Amino acid sequence: MVRVRTNVANSAGCVALSLVLLGWSCQPVARPAPAAGSTGVPASAAAGTPAGLAPGRAEEGMKAEPAVADLGKPAPDFALPDLDGKRVRLSDYRGKVVVLEWFNPECPFSRRSHTKGSLVGTAARHTAHGVVWLAINSGAPGKQGNGIEKNRAAQKDFKLTHPILLDESGEVGHRYRAEKTPHLFVIDKNGALVYRGAIDNSPDAEGESPQGGPLVNYVDQAIEALGAGRAVAAPDTPPYGCSVKYRD
Repeated sequence: MVRVRTNVANSAGCVALSLVLLGWSCQPVARPAPAAGSTGVPASAAAGTPAGLAPGRAEEGMKAEPAVADLGKPAPDFALPDLDGKRVRLSDYRGKVVVLEWFNPECPFSRRSHTKGSLVGTAARHTAHGVVWLAINSGAPGKQGNGIEKNRAAQKDFKLTHPILLDESGEVGHRYRAEKTPHLFVIDKNGALVYRGAIDNSPDAEGESPQGGPLVNYVDQAIEALGAGRAVAAPDTPPYGCSVKYRD
């Protein structure tokens, strides 16, 4: 004769099935009780870290991606060294109009813009009226235009009185999506990006408009609009010039 009996075991909710056959019985195996003070929950879960995830990885996954420049949005802050090693921070100029110029002293377009084209004297003219002008070189070590001495020489040759900042890692250039040298960005007094693109409509960088039309300096227009409290008429124009010499 076979007799089956089910018993509700203990308060842990275990169900034991006892099978009695010819006088033999199978008893449930007892589980060891949790150690004193233990919750029975894996330590990683109790600490807020998903089980199986190495310590610190959960926090890394929660970190926000770096801000990327977009028109009408706050311009990403940065701190970069100038040619004397002094760190220059964008947020220190809140309350002023700021122009960022991506720069490469050995790029033919940058050289023509600064010796013949629309960048001749432009920065000095605007900084005399309170605008902050910062040149940024995102060229990596070993690339065209990289190096303190090359940039010092260009600063003298082009008669530049504003800082040249070095972004050798390319981090700031990538956050602003700088593509060319020169590539210009205008930031208003509230820290918002209001213009990005070319210095003008002279894609040969010689300061002469194609097809004989009027030369348009887009940066001049943007700064003038800000001064008059108007929206920038052409906030996004195609940049021209050499590619930024980022790290490979």
